[in-house]
Amino acid sequence: MKKIGILSDTHAYWDEKYLHYFEPCDEIWHAGDIGSLEVAQKLAEFRPLKAVHGNIDGGDLRRIFPEILRWKCEEVEVLMKHIGGYPGNYDFSIRSTLYTNPPQLFVAGHSHILKVKYDKTLNLLHINPGAAGIQGWHKERTLVRLTIEEKEFKDLEVITLGK
Repeated sequence: MKKIGILSDTHAYWDEKYLHYFEPCDEIWHAGDIGSLEVAQKLAEFRPLKAVHGNIDGGDLRRIFPEILRWKCEEVEVLMKHIGGYPGNYDFSIRSTLYTNPPQLFVAGHSHILKVKYDKTLNLLHINPGAAGIQGWHKERTLVRLTIEEKEFKDLEVITLGK
């Protein structure tokens, strides 16, 4: 069993609340637009970090974090990409991968729109944790926590950090 903290679109903004809310987590996943090496380092020093780079991330972050990351967490295959779209409207850059070899969990960021949706067509859970940073047009900053136990998703929580 693993408890996961998921965030995206920090845009170089650091908030101590990240550590507070991710305290019970075993891993942190960042779905891109990290914005600074310092944010990535602080997260990685706190818990093991899995991350992808986003469209605003510079060369230093692009050298460390890939555009697409695929791995197993417990018995769940996870795919993470910053620009991914959502069920029924996946981004062209990942659509063929999702349709030919769908994971059980697809994590994306970019839109700054919190969205947790089950894709019945591909039999996968899609999570966009919204934006945790202060840049952008979103009205609320959000994080997501969930537990993965073997093949099951449990205790999914949306955490609102404020404006």
